[in-house]
Amino acid sequence: MSELKVFITNKSATCDVCRDELGRKAWITLEEGKALCLACADLERLVFLPSGSAALTRRTKKYSAVSAVVLRFSKPRRRYERQGILVEEAALDRAEAECLADEDARARRRERAAERRAELDAEFVERFAARVRELFPGAPAGRESEIAEHACLKYSGRVGRTAAAKDLEVDAVRLAVIAHVRHAETDYDRRLGQGVAREEARALVRHEIDRVLTLWETPSDE
Repeated sequence: MSELKVFITNKSATCDVCRDELGRKAWITLEEGKALCLACADLERLVFLPSGSAALTRRTKKYSAVSAVVLRFSKPRRRYERQGILVEEAALDRAEAECLADEDARARRRERAAERRAELDAEFVERFAARVRELFPGAPAGRESEIAEHACLKYSGRVGRTAAAKDLEVDAVRLAVIAHVRHAETDYDRRLGQGVAREEARALVRHEIDRVLTLWETPSDE
């Protein structure tokens, strides 16, 4: 099975699916000759683990249902060089707990949490979360914040960074919820990690996504 690859561009890039201008140093993947941003490639929920610790990388990949190697072209060496991997955050947390002393693990998590907070517009995230709760009143408690934080990170490819999302339009917010459900409530990531083509994997879980969305659109009795 071939390994998923993500490339850090040296030139300005545009996503061939959503047509977003990604700028320089964009993170893209290639699919049938087309450049896709992380959101369109369904890799936007993954976190970056830089190269450096072989043990941590090995364990994290073992626990992550889907992962991708991150590459960047070196002009002096005229070759692509590995920068690290994209993995599920829960897998990284588990691997860190095994590889590091407890205090070291907590320190690394605090660093990642601080980096995440720096990338978030707190007021926008709060408004986005409120809109998610308004449209999906039956969603489990706390999911609106999780969806908003993932959708609104300040880098290319996040659903929440589009103009429509900033206006809290229904379709844009719904796309963010669908992306969350796809990753959190179905076995989509496992299928992707097993090498199933993205569109095929999406089709296989579409019914389950529709079921969850219908459930979440219904107000809770509580």
